[in-house]
Amino acid sequence: MRRIRTIGELLGKLGDFAVEVFHILGLFVIGGTIVWTAIHTYIADIMSKPYATLDDILLLFIYLELGAMVGIFFRTHRLPVIFLLFISMTALTRYLAIDLKGFDNMKIITIVAAILLLSLATLVLRFSEKRFTSDMESPSARQDVSDHGETLSS
Repeated sequence: MRRIRTIGELLGKLGDFAVEVFHILGLFVIGGTIVWTAIHTYIADIMSKPYATLDDILLLFIYLELGAMVGIFFRTHRLPVIFLLFISMTALTRYLAIDLKGFDNMKIITIVAAILLLSLATLVLRFSEKRFTSDMESPSARQDVSDHGETLSS
């Protein structure tokens, strides 16, 4: 183990530790809030009705995608932007499917165009992820590496 030589190095290490603790606590709070809200919505709103509507099912998908995004960020320390696009598409689809009767043609076209734009953004992200990700950055080839270049498992 390396010795810390200066007060600056010590403060840097403490800062890194504080940021890591903040990330972990924040993720637990966000994840717990998502689970709590999803359970409350399911029990109080969905189970109180004789059947689930399309609105209810799409809302559960949004909770699922939010939970998956937090889980991925927890494991990789990277925010999967593509999940934000999925959540946005699901939310717009939910909005369109539920409130369609009250919309004029221009509003419907605008929402559909937004969903199409988000779909194209997802396609571009997927393509660029496959095309431009180096071997070290790809999830299957990446190993957890410490600051010294040693794998954490050894």
